[in-house]
Amino acid sequence: MCSRFCPKISPLLFLLHVLTVAGLGINEYLYFQVLSPADIRYIFQTNLAKDFGGIFHTRYEQIYLVPTDPPHACGDLSNGAFVQDQIALVERGACSFLSKARVIQEHGGRAVIISDNTYDGDSAYVEMVKDGSTHSTHIPALYLLGKDGYMIRRSLEVHGLPWAVISIPVNVSAMATFQLKQPPWTLW
Repeated sequence: MCSRFCPKISPLLFLLHVLTVAGLGINEYLYFQVLSPADIRYIFQTNLAKDFGGIFHTRYEQIYLVPTDPPHACGDLSNGAFVQDQIALVERGACSFLSKARVIQEHGGRAVIISDNTYDGDSAYVEMVKDGSTHSTHIPALYLLGKDGYMIRRSLEVHGLPWAVISIPVNVSAMATFQLKQPPWTLW
C-alpha cells in the first residue's frame, strides 16, 4: 500500500519511467555502442528477452563484450574466466536462449547478447522466450541481428582481440541524429 508520501502516478507513466531507467525507449529496443576496435565503432540495436532475464540497473561506460568459446555457449566455456563480470556474446543455436543465459550467469557474466547464427540476417529480430523449463536467470538477455554479431566477431578476429569494449545501455533518444553512428549494413 502506498502511504501519504507516495506520489500518485499513472500505470502508463510508471511503465515509461521503468523503461527509461532500464535504457529502453518506447519501441523496447536497447542499444549499446562499441568503443573498440575502431572499425566497428557503431551503435547497435538489440531487444530484450520477452519473459526471462533481468534489466540493466547500471550503465556500463566501458565493459568487455566477450565472444564465448564455444560460440553457442550450451555448456562449459573454455574462456569462462574472461566472461566473469563482463558481457558475453553468444551465437544462437544448439540449445535454448534461456540455457545460454544460465551458462553465462553461472560463469559470472553480467549479461548475455545472443546474435542470430545466420550471418546475413540483418532485419528480423527474434522474440526470445522461456524454454518451458522451471529454470530462470536474473541477468539481462539481449538479441542481436546475425550480421551485427558476425561483423563484431570478424573485427575481433582481424585484430587478434579477445573482446570488444562497449558502453551499454546507450540512451539514443538523448542523442542528436548525426551522433547516431549506425552500422552501414543495418537499417533501423
